[in-house]
Amino acid sequence: MSENKPDDSQNLACVFCRKNDDCPNKYGEKKTNEKWNLTVHYYCLLMSSGIWQRGKEEEGVDGFLIEDIRKEVNRASKLKCCICKKTGASIGCVSPRCKRSYHFPCGLQRECIFQFTGNFASFCWHHRPIQIITPNNYRDSLPCTICLEFIEPIPTYSILRSPCCKNAWFHRDCLQVQAINAGMFFFRCTICNNSDIFQKEMLRMGIHIPEKDASWELEENAYQELLQHHEHCDVRRCRCKEGRDYNVPDSKWEIKRCQCCGSSGTHLACSSLKSWEQNWECLECRGIIYNSGEFQKAKKHALPNPNNVGITDCLLEESSPKLPRQSPGAQSKDLLRQGSKFRRDISTILIELGFQIKKKTKRLCINKANIWNSALNGFRNETFNPSYTIEIAYVSENDNFGREHPGSKQEFLSLLMQHLENSSLFEGSLSKNLSLNSQALKENFYYEAGKMIAISLVHGGPSPGFFSKTLFNCLVYGPQNTQPVLDDVSDFDVAQIIIRINNATTVADLKSIVNECWNYLEFTGCVRIITSISDKYILVKDILFYHVIKRVYAPFESFKQGLKTLGVLEKIQTYPEAFCSILCHKPENLSAKILSDLFAVHALPDVQTLGFWNSYLQAVEDGKSTTTLEDILIFATGCSSIPPTGFKPTPSIECLHVEFPVGNKCNNCLAVPITNTYKEFQENMDFAIRNTPRLEKEESSHYIGH
Repeated sequence: MSENKPDDSQNLACVFCRKNDDCPNKYGEKKTNEKWNLTVHYYCLLMSSGIWQRGKEEEGVDGFLIEDIRKEVNRASKLKCCICKKTGASIGCVSPRCKRSYHFPCGLQRECIFQFTGNFASFCWHHRPIQIITPNNYRDSLPCTICLEFIEPIPTYSILRSPCCKNAWFHRDCLQVQAINAGMFFFRCTICNNSDIFQKEMLRMGIHIPEKDASWELEENAYQELLQHHEHCDVRRCRCKEGRDYNVPDSKWEIKRCQCCGSSGTHLACSSLKSWEQNWECLECRGIIYNSGEFQKAKKHALPNPNNVGITDCLLEESSPKLPRQSPGAQSKDLLRQGSKFRRDISTILIELGFQIKKKTKRLCINKANIWNSALNGFRNETFNPSYTIEIAYVSENDNFGREHPGSKQEFLSLLMQHLENSSLFEGSLSKNLSLNSQALKENFYYEAGKMIAISLVHGGPSPGFFSKTLFNCLVYGPQNTQPVLDDVSDFDVAQIIIRINNATTVADLKSIVNECWNYLEFTGCVRIITSISDKYILVKDILFYHVIKRVYAPFESFKQGLKTLGVLEKIQTYPEAFCSILCHKPENLSAKILSDLFAVHALPDVQTLGFWNSYLQAVEDGKSTTTLEDILIFATGCSSIPPTGFKPTPSIECLHVEFPVGNKCNNCLAVPITNTYKEFQENMDFAIRNTPRLEKEESSHYIGH
């Protein structure tokens, strides 16, 4: 058996469907046995109802004997296709009492389903399996996660949904092409990488998954360039007389590659390196590392070994999330700019989560003076759904007429995150852990706090930025795999006990401290027999674990359940590096350039006023104004920092003949005054922005008089 020659392939028709089309993605590989002058499409042969593979793989056509193929062709010649009305219909519907027979291409055209597994069953369009999904749970359109074209999220023959990810939808054709290219070993869900559940469902719905390696693995020398090392001296003045490509190991003319990018090199002698073990960075990487201010070399931390814990491990090292091991040679210089990388990655992740948000809106009436209670009432309302689009209306309890004013969703979420950071649900100065508040636990406030943070992240609001590394590690890796540090203890008395135990120098001193603190240690379950001075390390570890983690276990579990809203916790655990940058760290400081680039100029600007605006931003950054860059951003958008997913709509600026600037937080639009001099421009800007909080309060109280 051999394949067709390219020149003859169009002239040879399949003995089953009688088509000469050569389309492997639709009909399978076209195979010809030259000895018996017999051509078949692989899928036509595979799905024929009256034939079985009785030979070995090298016999006949892939194990289907020639005599069996002839018998099947003869049987099919007596059956008429119910679609094209021609004879040769070798495939029949397996549903009981169904008499429909058809050719394989005709079945595809009529949207029949062919299962390439088990008994290779075929189902006509009337009896084919379907995916039972409630369409009301999805908004109007979602992207196919392979080709990214938007599709209606309703299961049909052409549209399939992943069984493991609720929001993963595909075109059937996209899935089939990917399955053929990836093969059984690499075909999996594009969102969660599940293979078992995903493949089982796709086989049921008629996707052919060939038992072969991925196409990219079969290409000869496909990754050969990855095995090549850079062996060239790139310094400005190479001292080697033999040339820049000269490389002699274990000598001063051995080439050392840049430890950051691996794509530049130097002779040891050309950079005055005494040995190969010395670190060396090329000029470009060195400039990025030391001049950009965006990158600091991180120390490598190992998780503490519970059997060998020193006091420095417990108290002095800042706990850090687990980082995946990276190969320096495979990284580009862009990885050095970690701040930008994390923002880009986290933005993509949150935008994907935002696909859940439906067009249906839910209006929340918010009182700025009581942001927590009004948000709590809105989120707890039985008609509230976190996947609905949120609209904000500001109200005032002093307004007897109950008037509502349109509000900014991002401003509301920003105020809510600020309230949470300073609430009694958390403790600590800058990096915060959960507190133990029995009343809040009773009223389920910890769950609501987690839910609010999840909603803020998915709906385009700001990130908290105040989580301690310990709290973050508990969420990602579990409390049992997390070791707190002394900075996590906000209780002064407990911290003093830990410090005293740490400072003990003899067994007698340690026993004396344990006796003095006996009641506390007994209450916390940390009492242990002291036999050596090294027992203090384990004792400190036990106290830290109890106070920071075990003591607040109930609040933590409630908070974690709230974070599961809209699938946020699952994404945090899947992408810990990206989420650590926004949950444990505040956004980068604003600069005049960042704000200048942020605000788009939509209308035809006044050139002089636009120059005043840029000069004003620079003056504010240089401290020559009574306002700050954060004040300007709050004035225009309601947020003091740029949210991880950016602003929607994009902030804009326009020049108007007004006395003072006007900020429209609903549209993120800033109208700046057209003035004759820069001094007048700055004074008007400073006055309006500086007095905005006071003016808002006056406006709120003004309703009492009406």
